[in-house]
Amino acid sequence: MSKARVEAFSDGVIAIAITLLVLDLHVPEPGSGTLGHELAKEWPSYAAYVVSFLTIGIIWVNHTAMLRRLNRVDHSILFLNLLLLMTIAVLPFTTALMAAYLKATGGENLAAAIYGGSLLVMSLAFYGMHRHLLLARVHFLQEHLTPEVRSAVLRRNAIGLLPYAFATAVAALSPYLTLAICGAVAVFYALPATTGDTPPEAPIE
Repeated sequence: MSKARVEAFSDGVIAIAITLLVLDLHVPEPGSGTLGHELAKEWPSYAAYVVSFLTIGIIWVNHTAMLRRLNRVDHSILFLNLLLLMTIAVLPFTTALMAAYLKATGGENLAAAIYGGSLLVMSLAFYGMHRHLLLARVHFLQEHLTPEVRSAVLRRNAIGLLPYAFATAVAALSPYLTLAICGAVAVFYALPATTGDTPPEAPIE
C-alpha cells in the first residue's frame, strides 16, 4: 500500500474525531435564564473542548511529521497506525464524559480518570508506533534521520507519557487538576520541536 493512502485515511479519521468534539457544545434553551449565565454554566464543555481540540490537532501535526519520515509502509505499520487511530477516535467520547461530570457531585473523579487514561493510551500508542518506525524499520526511513536524530525524536515523544499517567492518577484528588495537566501537555507539544529531523531540502514551516 502506498504511503499516500495511509496519510489520506489517517487524515480522514482524525478530521472526523476533531469535528465530533463540537457536538458536545450545546446552545442554551431560550427562557431558561439569561443567555450570559447559561453560557457561563457550560464552561466545563468549553474547557474540555479546547484541551481535546488542541491535543488532536497536535496529534495530526506530529502524525504527519511521523509519516513524512518514511519512504514506504508495511503490514506492521498499517496495524500500528490503526491502533493509534482507534485511540484517537474515542477521544470525543471521553471529552464529553469529562465535560459532563467535571462539576458533578458524583462520578467526576472516575470521568477525569477515564479522560486522562484515554490520553495516556493514545500517547502510548503513538510512542509505540514511533519506536517501531525509528528502531525496527530504520531501512524505511529517509537517509537524513541519523541515530542521534532518531533518539531525540523518541525522547520528545516519551516526555508526554509521565504527565498523562500523573494526570490519570490525580483524578482521584481533583478532576480540574487532570484537565489542567492535559492542557499543559498540549501546550508543550504545540511548541516547535528541535529534534533536527527536518530534511535539509525541505522548507521550514
